[in-house]
Amino acid sequence: MFIEITEEEIYNFHKKISKNVRKIRKNKNLTQLDVSIAIGLSNPSFITNAESLKSKKKFNLNQLFKLSIILETDISEFFK
Repeated sequence: MFIEITEEEIYNFHKKISKNVRKIRKNKNLTQLDVSIAIGLSNPSFITNAESLKSKKKFNLNQLFKLSIILETDISEFFK
């Protein structure tokens, strides 16, 4: 069985994740720099771009796992 998934559906999926990461991060009063350093990055540019989907940057599973620990939230919250 083959299921066709459009580029728009994939974009919207990543957009939902990015929006939820940003919302949860802000609710925890953490900056993009705080989160960047906690996941091992030296500056916030990746987080900034991934939260806004600029430069086609996207969170990978390892980053989402680390973020769930840092933000003290179940990883499934990013996908809701």
